[in-house]
Amino acid sequence: MLRSLVPAIMLVDGYNIIGAWPCLKKTRDSAGLEAARGELVATMTSYSAFQGYETQIVFDAQYQNTASNREIITELLTVHYTDFGQTADTYIEKSCASLRQQIAQAIISRVIVATSDRAQQLMVQGYGAEWLSAHQLCGEVETTTCRMRGKYQSHKQSKSRFLANAIDPKSRQRLAELRLGLK
Repeated sequence: MLRSLVPAIMLVDGYNIIGAWPCLKKTRDSAGLEAARGELVATMTSYSAFQGYETQIVFDAQYQNTASNREIITELLTVHYTDFGQTADTYIEKSCASLRQQIAQAIISRVIVATSDRAQQLMVQGYGAEWLSAHQLCGEVETTTCRMRGKYQSHKQSKSRFLANAIDPKSRQRLAELRLGLK
């Protein structure tokens, strides 16, 4: 059976992830919530691009008297702030319910929800979505980062600025002989 070329959609409970990842918690406590959100967005931007996931990071706005807002970060990543009084959980549940039909019609291959909220896990799985805990997502992001570094470093050019250092020793010897007129 051929693998589907239909994209996966990942829904991330932003504040749940910030509260669960030690590095983001540290940023939140030392530099503030805005800095932690920015760090999460930057991390998920790279991860989404590498995986090819259409990612939506959802932040609660339930304690702020603001209307919902959506920021397009990249082609694959958007940040959603919920309406006043709406939680990220309810936003994610509604999204899973609406995406359920698209999964059945093979418009999208899968929906993945990243949260450590146990009740949320059960709810989204009932809609046919996959679930990742904050800890699992952290591990996947770290693994992907290592793979990206490996891919980048294997394509890196020689650190030296001289072309001769990028040539294998046998070729370098042959060029030296030609230059000195030995052959």
